[in-house]
Amino acid sequence: MTDYGHPLEFGLALEAGTEDPHAPVRLARLAEEAGLDLVTVGNPEADAGGPAEPWTVLGWIAGRTSRIRLAATGVRTADHNAAVLARAIASLDLLGGGRVEAGLTGEDADDSELVEALTIIRGMWDAGRPGRLHADGSRHRVAGAERGPAPAHHLPIHLSGDSPEQLDLVGRHADGWLVPAGIMSLDRLTGAHEAIDTAAIAAGRDPREVRRILTLTDVPDLTGRGGGPHPRVADLVALIVDGGVATILLATGDVAGAERFARVVVPAVRAAAATRRTRAGTRVSSVVPTRVRRRRREGIDYDAVPTALRADAVEPGDAGYGAVRSNYVRGGAPGLVLRPRSAGEVALALEWARTQPVDLGVRSGGHGFSGRSTNDGGIVIDLGHLRSIDVLDERTRLVRIEPGARWGDVAAALRPHGWALSSGDSGGVGVGGLATAGGIGFLSRAHGLTIDRLRAVEVILADGSRVRASESEKADLFFGMRGAGFNFGIAVAFEFEVAEVGEIGFGRLVFDVTADIAGFLQRWGAAVEASPREVTSFLLMGGSRDGRFLAQTMTVVDSDDPDTIVSRLQPLAAVAPMVDRQVALLPYDALVSAGPRTGHAGSGEPAARSGLLTRVSADFARDAELLLRGGGTYFFQIRALGGATTDVAPHETAFAHRSAQFSVLAMGTPSRLDPLWEPMRSHFVGLYLSFETDRSPERLAEAFPPATLARLRDLKRRYDPENVFRDNFNIEPRAPGEPPR
Repeated sequence: MTDYGHPLEFGLALEAGTEDPHAPVRLARLAEEAGLDLVTVGNPEADAGGPAEPWTVLGWIAGRTSRIRLAATGVRTADHNAAVLARAIASLDLLGGGRVEAGLTGEDADDSELVEALTIIRGMWDAGRPGRLHADGSRHRVAGAERGPAPAHHLPIHLSGDSPEQLDLVGRHADGWLVPAGIMSLDRLTGAHEAIDTAAIAAGRDPREVRRILTLTDVPDLTGRGGGPHPRVADLVALIVDGGVATILLATGDVAGAERFARVVVPAVRAAAATRRTRAGTRVSSVVPTRVRRRRREGIDYDAVPTALRADAVEPGDAGYGAVRSNYVRGGAPGLVLRPRSAGEVALALEWARTQPVDLGVRSGGHGFSGRSTNDGGIVIDLGHLRSIDVLDERTRLVRIEPGARWGDVAAALRPHGWALSSGDSGGVGVGGLATAGGIGFLSRAHGLTIDRLRAVEVILADGSRVRASESEKADLFFGMRGAGFNFGIAVAFEFEVAEVGEIGFGRLVFDVTADIAGFLQRWGAAVEASPREVTSFLLMGGSRDGRFLAQTMTVVDSDDPDTIVSRLQPLAAVAPMVDRQVALLPYDALVSAGPRTGHAGSGEPAARSGLLTRVSADFARDAELLLRGGGTYFFQIRALGGATTDVAPHETAFAHRSAQFSVLAMGTPSRLDPLWEPMRSHFVGLYLSFETDRSPERLAEAFPPATLARLRDLKRRYDPENVFRDNFNIEPRAPGEPPR
């Protein structure tokens, strides 16, 4: 008897070559609606009609379904460039939301060709591994290919065949064995299993890693006599509990037969097999491949991850790990990334993560400088799946946004209504991080910080409870969530009162400031302060280029009138000799486009320093020039504040430095940046914690005035007394030396 304890799966085996090319799509949709698990599409005969490429058909099926898994079978690797095939399969998996599998076959007399192809395919998918892929096989060669993309999930590869050589190959390399037609007897199955298991063990694998997949050519007839189960049900159950089969497919192009199989046969077989397994005491569970287990980190009980979170979890051995290990600017190597799909799953993830003795990080978009959102060997709760954007009240412009949405997506969703919500300067930034820290964006002087438009927030607290905070509900927590929210819980939804914004003016002006950097900074700062509040300007500089220092300003005018835009830009254009300019009238979402949703590839440990200014004084400008000319920074930015950002009283939000007119950011290596940055600290009234990576206690005192920090510590004691949320700019429940209360 052989039962590998896999969860049972049922599906349909379809053909790409058909007189009606839409038939596979209709059958796949039927299978999904009927609750089946998988549809496969095989290569047709050469003279069959219809599309002859299974990946093309699967792409069409993927676009018309949402849940059911999809596999191509009979794909000859000898007919493809292995690296290109790997990218095609992974791309479809990404587009389909992690539902794709691959059934491959090699040349009949040459298993080495298939092994070469498998090595390249899996090497291409291992996007987290450093370096390009090189392979010099006899049939498949790759000369330094860029790895990736990684599939959206651990993508199973199934192999077929029943010769000794093919069974050995299955045991050593495959995630599944496609049982050849005609092998239906328990004796033949048992012999094949023994060969596969022997090869798997010799390769250091668990034989359970190979799922056995059987295809039926006829719909079983369940009409029986004598009151007991029909023998055909018993036959199928025997193939499961005695013959090791875990997936049963029906090869059909007939709608009625597919309906009968899905709605009558499958439930009967499931019930009978469950009864047999219960009596036998069979433990049913999924299997993690050995190559994944080998790369697991200490301190995490991977086998105890809650069932609801397992399907989307990513660990170091998974193909998709390279896309989730790092954030935008920082490299990382977390031991596990949990990707919940609902607020309830966020609470479940937090509850379980707290039982593990490792670091915990929370990620929305992964763009934060101060927010870690990655670690080394710890757990990251990635909120990327929580990204809905919904209008709650058209009249009051109340919009509900989840934390994993990106600001470019938000801008695009609001544009048809004639609305916008001020965010940062990059549409790829996630909502959650920015909306709990502040939000200094291109519309800040016109409409305030992002947190100034926040009307309520839903939060998962450290104890797992879900609460709503607003001016009338948990107002104390609402105060803290606007400017230091990452210290008190995980925000799972925000309600914003967005602004009416039509098309905007955008001016990109480039100046040669080589002769007088300090004078340019002063003149630009004065021009910004004198501008009406509909004008928000950002300034960007770096090191010298061939001895020249260039400064770029990006200015938004919240107006759709060309004459107004030009008149507002004119004072800013006159501050220094101009070498380039670009002025446009465009919608806000064109300025902060989200771009494709891909993983980050940050590396190293960046150093960023932040300061808040009340004005660009002569002394500050002089020290900033020394910083730039001294090579202390490769990225120097000043963002305009003032205007609407000063309308909110300092005590109303945790972002208390409301007198600031400018936010300053510099990035560089600490050894070169810090000696030149230190003299500049005397000019600042505080710092913007999202742009500060120095985690020393002094920075906390600069980010929050004493009265604000005292309020935040009190909140921390009440909402997170064990300091669960400490990965970001941490406010400890008690100040150093403060006795427990």
